[in-house]
Amino acid sequence: MFYDVVHRVVPPLLRAVWRPDVQGLENVPRTGGVILASNHLSFVDSVVIPSVAPRKVVFLAKSEYFTGTGVSGAIQRAWFEALGMLPVDRADTKSALESLDVALEVLRGGDAFGIYPEGTRSRDGRLYRGRTGAAHLALTAGVPIVPVGLRGTERIQPIGSNIPRLVKVHVEFGTPIDPRGRYDGMPLGKARRLLTDEVMQAIRALSGQEEAGVYNERPADA
Repeated sequence: MFYDVVHRVVPPLLRAVWRPDVQGLENVPRTGGVILASNHLSFVDSVVIPSVAPRKVVFLAKSEYFTGTGVSGAIQRAWFEALGMLPVDRADTKSALESLDVALEVLRGGDAFGIYPEGTRSRDGRLYRGRTGAAHLALTAGVPIVPVGLRGTERIQPIGSNIPRLVKVHVEFGTPIDPRGRYDGMPLGKARRLLTDEVMQAIRALSGQEEAGVYNERPADA
């Protein structure tokens, strides 16, 4: 119920304040399991995408967001749950692997799952090489991937700033990439890599970012 309340308030408020330029909504299937694979520029990306998408999108979030105590902790936990986020301990390898099982449950339940193939947000604005988790999910669950390109979200609240800024945000949903039947007979590792690279090229075309050509490693304090 809180999810419904939040989604009656947040999208209109976001549109009124930040006036996001949203394109390609027709590319997001309204029903059935689907992966929304996006570039990652800011922690607010996981709020922006669910707020403008035409359906509920489930994202994974740091488990610390769900473990706060007191009234503020309860409010924060309810907020992230209402946005469709599920907790994951990023420092725990076993938990990270289990998160893929959670994602598969979401997809097999006919819902949309959001993921950042880069693994962590870009701190220099470049698009980093994609990790193969999204491809693994798409090939295992037999669902399409919709590439998403974000622009401007890194300027909403830059590192070191405590107050969100009024900046123009662009969100574009690209043409779905359906892997079903395309990699039959191919070694799974190769199929995942090829699909991942195709998705990243689609994201680059939408976001206009320069390619880094390497993986993005998470800072020790992130």
